[in-house]
Amino acid sequence: MAGSSNGQAPNRHTANGLEAAKRTGSEETMAGSVNKVILIGNLGRDPEVRRFPSGDAVVSFSVATTDSWRDKATGERKERTEWHNISIFNENLGKVAEQYLKKGAKVYIEGQLQTREFTDKEGHQRKATDVVLTKFRGELVLLDGRGARGDDAGFGGASSGGGSFGRQSPLERGPSERNEGAGGGRASDTIDDDIPF
Repeated sequence: MAGSSNGQAPNRHTANGLEAAKRTGSEETMAGSVNKVILIGNLGRDPEVRRFPSGDAVVSFSVATTDSWRDKATGERKERTEWHNISIFNENLGKVAEQYLKKGAKVYIEGQLQTREFTDKEGHQRKATDVVLTKFRGELVLLDGRGARGDDAGFGGASSGGGSFGRQSPLERGPSERNEGAGGGRASDTIDDDIPF
């Protein structure tokens, strides 16, 4: 049996390995955890903007996601809708949401879960879990073929509709976005055809 130099079985990053690490007192550490949420759904209400005394703002709205399936016993089509509270603390994404999103718009949201405590109007302590787009993390993509206000060009210069805010890589942008600021020509126009190989 293969073992470690001290004669014990090697620790693995499994539940058994962690138990072994605890029993042997070794200094093994696990990788960090992940808190990431991806949603594609429709806005349940227009975005609401609240401003803080510091000047910062939060844009909040709800997004509905719907699962549908066919009941095997009856053949009937069934649906279940989940509602998600969204809070945007990212200034740029908040401006986009405030300006372009309307009730019913289809969006892609990438954020993280955060639970907050508050006191309701009756004085009871409550908890709510939101999908939060923080100042430096999160993504908002408008998925409608047209802008929520009926603009034909879409957002961010993408004529195919929809818009992506928060994507920085030129490879992730549409073709029309990549060529902006590149001298107006296609990359293939600038290549010399007389290359000797």
